[in-house]
Amino acid sequence: MESLDPLLHQPLRTQLAAFLAGAGEVTFTDLKRQLDVSDGNLDSHLKKLIAADYVCVRKETSGIRPQSYYALTASGQAALHTYVAALQQLLAFAPSTSTTGWSPVNVVTVK
Repeated sequence: MESLDPLLHQPLRTQLAAFLAGAGEVTFTDLKRQLDVSDGNLDSHLKKLIAADYVCVRKETSGIRPQSYYALTASGQAALHTYVAALQQLLAFAPSTSTTGWSPVNVVTVK
C-alpha cells in the first residue's frame, strides 16, 4: 500500500494542491479568499509546497503593486494524484455501510 505523502497530508496543503489542480494559476489573494486563511498561514504552507517543487510562483510587477501567481507543477500534480490514490486504498479497508452505517465521503478523482 502507498504511504501518505506527509507534505500533502496536512489539511491546508491538501486543500491548496486540490484547489490549484482545478483552478490553474491563481493569485495569493484569490487563494487566501477561497481557502479562508490568514496571510501568514497561507505563506507558510505555500513555501513548503514551493520548496518541494509541488507549486511554482510567478511574480508580475505590471500595475500598482507586485502580484504573485501560484500554480501546481507537474510533480505537484503527480504527488496529489498519488496521495488521492493512497487515500482511496485506505478507504477500501473501511467497513461497509451495511454493517456499520458509516460511509466515506465521495472521493474526488484528480485528473
